[in-house]
Amino acid sequence: MSEGRPNHATAQDLAALVDARLDRQRFQDQHWTGTFWEYLDICLGNPGVVRNAYQRLHDAVMAHGCEKYKLFKKDCVRYHFFSDPFDHGADGIFGLDFALMQLVDFLRSAAEGYGTDKRVLLLHGPVGSSKSTIARLLKKGIEHYSRTPEGALYSFSWLLDESCEVSAVGPGSAEAARTHEFKCPMHEEPLVLIPREARADVMARLNAAYKPRHHGGKLRLQGEPDPFCRKVLEDLMTFYQGDWRRVMNHVKVRRIVLSEKDRVGIGTFQPKDEKNQDSTELTGDINYRKIAQYGSDSDPRAFNFDGELNIANRGICEFIEILKLDVAFLYDLLGATQEHTIKPKKFAQTYIDEVIVGHTNEPEYKRLQSNEMMEAFRDRTIKIDVPYNIRLGDEVKIYLKDFGPERIRAIHIAPHTLEVAAMWAVLTRLEDPKKAGLSLLQKMKLYDGKSIPGFTEDSVRELKEEAPREGMSGISPRYIQDKISNTLVGHQAVEERGINPFMVINELESGLSHHSLISDENTRKRYRELLAVVKEEYEDIIKGEVQRAISADEDAIRRLCANYIENVRAYTQKERVKNRYTGRDDEPDDRLMRAIEEKIDIPESRKDDFRQEIMNYIGALSLDGKKFEYNTNARLYRALELKLFEDQRDTIKLKNLVSSVVDDETQAKIDVVKQRLIKNFGYNDASATDVLNYVASIFARGDTKKRE
Repeated sequence: MSEGRPNHATAQDLAALVDARLDRQRFQDQHWTGTFWEYLDICLGNPGVVRNAYQRLHDAVMAHGCEKYKLFKKDCVRYHFFSDPFDHGADGIFGLDFALMQLVDFLRSAAEGYGTDKRVLLLHGPVGSSKSTIARLLKKGIEHYSRTPEGALYSFSWLLDESCEVSAVGPGSAEAARTHEFKCPMHEEPLVLIPREARADVMARLNAAYKPRHHGGKLRLQGEPDPFCRKVLEDLMTFYQGDWRRVMNHVKVRRIVLSEKDRVGIGTFQPKDEKNQDSTELTGDINYRKIAQYGSDSDPRAFNFDGELNIANRGICEFIEILKLDVAFLYDLLGATQEHTIKPKKFAQTYIDEVIVGHTNEPEYKRLQSNEMMEAFRDRTIKIDVPYNIRLGDEVKIYLKDFGPERIRAIHIAPHTLEVAAMWAVLTRLEDPKKAGLSLLQKMKLYDGKSIPGFTEDSVRELKEEAPREGMSGISPRYIQDKISNTLVGHQAVEERGINPFMVINELESGLSHHSLISDENTRKRYRELLAVVKEEYEDIIKGEVQRAISADEDAIRRLCANYIENVRAYTQKERVKNRYTGRDDEPDDRLMRAIEEKIDIPESRKDDFRQEIMNYIGALSLDGKKFEYNTNARLYRALELKLFEDQRDTIKLKNLVSSVVDDETQAKIDVVKQRLIKNFGYNDASATDVLNYVASIFARGDTKKRE
């Protein structure tokens, strides 16, 4: 027994933890039930509960807010909904803001009732461009929204006898039995039970009180009850001789929560091989076990309204690889989109209220365009292109989500490893620039918001406009993720407990020879050439980091800056400088000033302008009550770093690193630099040593290429 006590106590502790996480009041709110009359009171107090699926999905997106910014000189909006706030960013979308803006515009137009609610939303793009993720987010988002007070929606059940019949409580009784509950199979809005003749007046009252936050659309109540509910309603109306109020006493209204797992309001359809495709998967099928009970296969009580389009009513239905569906299925979608109706076997057209989202790849879409028989389907489709990222920063975020320090702890990922992989992926998606003197690498930097002399925001916008299909081809993020994974589990990574950019580059290149989506040898050759470009850029990056680590002596760089500013002030004011050693007044040290200015390519002809700019900058700071520091002006700071690196490089004897013998004094200085790399740039001891050795080998072979 003594052994059991700790386990019992632990179990109670865990139960308490679980109980603390549960919100009992929220559970009760989400499972509210009441009469039809209580529901009418809810509608009058909050008319938004009657919104249709498009209005609800649009509001679900907007409920999480957005931020506006400029991209390529265009107004852009980033919707926080697509950062996946429901699952801690697990399905967050990066860098597709233009495509997502189009999607939200589509939803808003549909919410307003402008006609896009009668179209299929088709997400089109290359493999791995987040089409499925967007659809998954829409489903997760509307499910989450239905759990909130703002997103509450309701359906109903019928209270009848145990056989689902309308029967009197007793002989001669004027009341029908209400002993058993039968849910509306398509989760319909309770107000569809209001006779059509009275709906206009009821909706006018609700719309008068309805104040939508995110759109201007009116509440609309369309369609008739599904065949099952229609039969029950008619039987009850007959029993009560047309007394609708008494019929409504058999209605139990209940709040519903949309859920893909419970098949309530969210459906997903995935195509199978043509022999096994059956339209009943979309619109339901006969329940043969109940035919004997109800006597006919055309009795709606003997029918399962459980097709994907049935159960997705009031929410969203996703069609995976929609253009791989059999033609007969696509015909079903024509009515489902345009008329919002489906045709279950042996029953009349049945109204549905749902968002239909499909996604497809380029080959299937081209086949659709060339198929004249599918003109009607094309006409009912709104296509939104979902390209790959063409901004480096956004592409890096994709890989940080899977391989960031929160996920990968056992193996050290050297700085720039993910950036290098992302850089190559983005370069494969870009078209060669038509502007003379602009490389593909520079174009990528411009897209990423970097500044390059001679290019303005207008230039970047022109570059984007001259290549409208950029991002619709190239290397998929999945390929990059697979190769990074391979590198992480490789023998070298496990042995050294770390990976670096060169290991990933080698893995990316080795996979090209058997890449399943590259059949063109010229494309394969181009991708290899771009890997060489990326490798060269990485070398420049680490040279710059080593330079900054060497010149990171703040006191030394502050002294150099003060010396430079003192000479510039004297030069611009035509004064002399007091020599601190001799005490004499000397001319400003032009040699020192030029040595610094040349590091950032200030030509002799522009030195006066640059020096005056620096003095004006210092004066403007002073007027604002701010103090000029050595790192206040980024351009001057870079020049000071490079000058200090040049002065200290020989004293550190970096080239000696590649030799087997290093004296104690040099080793001590190298250790200081290594610690700066670890502290300032995120290296560990092994990766910092590797970078220093590699940069030393570059200088040893006399590589003096300047960084861009």
